[in-house]
Amino acid sequence: MKSKSVRHDSEDLKGAVWEWADRIGVTVREVHLRDMRRKWASISTSGRLTLSTDLLNLPEALREFVIVHELVHLLAPNHGRVFKSFMSAYLPDWEERQHHLQILPNA
Repeated sequence: MKSKSVRHDSEDLKGAVWEWADRIGVTVREVHLRDMRRKWASISTSGRLTLSTDLLNLPEALREFVIVHELVHLLAPNHGRVFKSFMSAYLPDWEERQHHLQILPNA
């Protein structure tokens, strides 16, 4: 029963990626979920997004932050002023969400 729930949750997570990609106007070519020990997610310049399976255990607001953060990297490759401007445009409370993510145990 548990695997069915995780599968459903992973499909929801992937669905959120496609919705945000459409909203932001970026192209995501692939979305993968896997165990990632040091990161929540990563994205390649070609649009291959890898999300940590640990995201499935987080509140939706934090999952959403990670997704938007990675997708914005397709618009701005570093964490400079342009990146922060896009983050503020799409998630006005992104800094608060980032803080909550950073203070999680084992983060």
